[in-house]
Amino acid sequence: MRFLRKDQILNKVEKIKQERHPLEVRQAIIDTYSKDLSAMAEVPGEVERLKWVGIYPQKQGGDAFMLRIKVPGGVLTPAQVEVIGKIASDFARGPIPNPHFGNNFLDLTTRQDVQMHWIKMENVPEIWRRLEEAGITTVQACGDSARNVLCCPVSGLGHDEVIDAYPVAQAISAYFTGNREYANLPRKFKMSVTGCLEDCAQAEINDVGMLPARLEDGTLGFNLRVGGGLSDGPRMASDIDVFVRPEEAVEITRGIAQVYGELGDRENRWINRLRYLVQELGPEGFREELAKRVSVELTPAGEDLTKRYRGDHVGVHAQKEEGLYYVGLNVPVGRMSGEQFEEAGRLAREYGDGVRLATDQNLIITGVPEDRVDDLLAEPLLARYSPNPGAFERGVVACTGSEFCRFGIVETKVRAVEWAREMDERVGDLGQEAVRMHFSGCSASCAQPQIGDIGFRGETAKTPEAIVEGVDIGLGGSLGKDAAFIDWVEGAKPAEDVPDALVAVFERFEEERREGERFHEWARRKKNAELREALRKPARSEVVS
Repeated sequence: MRFLRKDQILNKVEKIKQERHPLEVRQAIIDTYSKDLSAMAEVPGEVERLKWVGIYPQKQGGDAFMLRIKVPGGVLTPAQVEVIGKIASDFARGPIPNPHFGNNFLDLTTRQDVQMHWIKMENVPEIWRRLEEAGITTVQACGDSARNVLCCPVSGLGHDEVIDAYPVAQAISAYFTGNREYANLPRKFKMSVTGCLEDCAQAEINDVGMLPARLEDGTLGFNLRVGGGLSDGPRMASDIDVFVRPEEAVEITRGIAQVYGELGDRENRWINRLRYLVQELGPEGFREELAKRVSVELTPAGEDLTKRYRGDHVGVHAQKEEGLYYVGLNVPVGRMSGEQFEEAGRLAREYGDGVRLATDQNLIITGVPEDRVDDLLAEPLLARYSPNPGAFERGVVACTGSEFCRFGIVETKVRAVEWAREMDERVGDLGQEAVRMHFSGCSASCAQPQIGDIGFRGETAKTPEAIVEGVDIGLGGSLGKDAAFIDWVEGAKPAEDVPDALVAVFERFEEERREGERFHEWARRKKNAELREALRKPARSEVVS
């Protein structure tokens, strides 16, 4: 297997990957584990290898698994949506219904994937058969390999783009998916490519990000960013002064993967993401290493065309083609039932031509003729997943949390939805479309709290009575032209105290904001001590009551 340095002392996971190629677990599931789950225990490291085919053991253990489906660029046909929804309806059923979401568990993720919970191994071959017949895969949706490739969810449709990046994202995904040579990297490898001007594909926080750019001769393509990421060591991706033509994108990303595979740390999994290698080599050093490994000459970066960061595509919007619209549905925290997702496919088939999944856990129905828009808006599904939500519900994002994740410290999804709705009721319209409230159940940053207006990180908190679920609170994150991570300003706050603390902060914001100032801008110009004081001060509504 490539990319192994002889001088490295391998960590446990690296040894597992060297002993048996992770992709070989697929056939073992079909032939053996789906019939006898206990046989998996007889193969050392086999549970770890499940990730390479999109499967994670669920917190509940036993025969409960999470299955992740890879959707390059978030693009699905109506038929594919219906297939996925039917699979969730048939197989993603838990023993106890969730009080808010029912007994059927399907999640849209921040990487334009679909996740299902309570999957049994005995059903995986049938699930794969249905998915593959529809042209969908779970291969490398997880594991130390190239993950789902992000793209603007309305690539090719939106007015505000200079190049349709979806074919590029699709080509990159096709190259890496199932490619055994690049399926064993030091850690996960996340890529984003977009031709729109609003950075909704979040280039700065990906291992590889491509943003729209133009050379002096008018050639359109992408400027390259490398080494972004979140978790415990957040880092904005570095500009390494490379312009990528669309036809060069696969080769450039292959070369970056080769640099990472050959020079990345395989000893310490805590510091072996690509961003640590970029930090070590520096942008110029990384560019030099890349130039040695690609078959194309590296072109200096062109003019960066990105204008701003756009958090979502919720609402009714005109497409490039006259007379057609896309309708963005707000799916708070990305949670739907299989039946609801299947219904979204039916609506897309009846009223439009497709579905796009967004990086904010929302869903978009595309290709709706102007004279059908009102009929679509009148459908019952859109009453639940509104194209016109409140600012907080529109911006809420949450990871799996302790409900299913083995690393989750606190429950996230129910709590995040309840907080968002309470904020919409108590705070109301703030003059900005969305207040981005991101909630991760641990420090792994799956919900991207560092880029939210407000970020929550699961923690335990101490009260006079007991140890309870709590959160660290951060304020002031954003991407785009004014990209910056939040500052964590309050630690281990009991979860039950959070809504009142947020109301107090937003009351202060409304008192002090400048004309046209957005929440993250206000939070950045305030000292952390002032923000901490606001979070601890009783809201006026509390005092009045």
